[in-house]
Amino acid sequence: MRIPFLDLRAAYRELQVEIDDAVHRVLDSGWYILGPEVESFENEWATYCGAKYAVGVANGLDALTLSLRALGIGPGDEVIVPSNTYIATWLAVTSVGAKVVPVEPDPATHNIDASKITNSITRSTKALLPVHLYGQPADLSPIMSVARNYGLKVLEDAAQAHGAKYQGTPIGAHGDAIAWSFYPGKNLGALGDAGAVTTNNPDIADKIRLLRNYGSRLKYKNEMVGFNSHLDPLQAAVLRIKLRHLDEWNSRRKHIATKYLRELNDTHVALPECPNWAESAWHLFVIGSPKRNSIYERLSMEGIGCLIHYPIPPHMQEAYAELNFNPNAFPIARKLADEVLSLPISPHMNLDTVDEIVENVKSAAS
Repeated sequence: MRIPFLDLRAAYRELQVEIDDAVHRVLDSGWYILGPEVESFENEWATYCGAKYAVGVANGLDALTLSLRALGIGPGDEVIVPSNTYIATWLAVTSVGAKVVPVEPDPATHNIDASKITNSITRSTKALLPVHLYGQPADLSPIMSVARNYGLKVLEDAAQAHGAKYQGTPIGAHGDAIAWSFYPGKNLGALGDAGAVTTNNPDIADKIRLLRNYGSRLKYKNEMVGFNSHLDPLQAAVLRIKLRHLDEWNSRRKHIATKYLRELNDTHVALPECPNWAESAWHLFVIGSPKRNSIYERLSMEGIGCLIHYPIPPHMQEAYAELNFNPNAFPIARKLADEVLSLPISPHMNLDTVDEIVENVKSAAS
């Protein structure tokens, strides 16, 4: 691609000296599992998110799964999830033996529609699992209100929301636990898989620390059945460097998103809607059009990278065929899957590139 969807090398090159020094520091330390580097990142990430605790784990899916276990969610329980999300949100729920109960999104924001949650609550409902999709916060105030009224736990999937804010407050401490992915393509991305959980609850933080380390806090003494899910010190060191630049890089993303919004206004594509109570991290810039496939083909032909987030809703995935969902059970999620397209947005793009992308989108969508 002449214009890649995301150039990860550009991020490394910008910070190469700092990242190389950090990696060499870890290699020279001789401490390669957990340890001081991970603890330093956990403290810095918790502070950034406005949370009391952060616990590093191996990846974003583990962050979700271990959080559910720490919250006591298991077989016989129901967890309300978005019908429109990456499948990892659902995988975490079913991996602990609980049942997914999908709720449709708000067509404007693509996030779970908080007004529809109450109708899906049953006696078996134990938790709500909103996703801050594309970097845009879900509407947490009514979600938290429902949770309080019904005595439910709230686990936020913030895998795409590094640096996003809800009503002026950073995402990372609203719910009982917040799960993060630091997959390389995220706003705050490692050089491999990495994840974390933030929380204000010391018991939840302690349980996740136990779960990530074989259920053990003292070597060879296991208090519970745990897992091997460590945040690698090398990744923690890289994340510490990138965290110092996250706000600046998000500001660049916002500048590009603003240009997209201005230049694509009054065209034949649906544009992202960001409510006044939300500050998006602009992880993705997602447009919508019945001519999505034509736009995709035009951009691809011109050497412009673009992706579909996501082409198949979870309820239509073969992995969940045994749940016997009707393909038309969640029409909004299905419509979005047929029409959405993510345009390149990166801290390392230049505005001339945005102009070229815009012109091709306009031409194909008209």
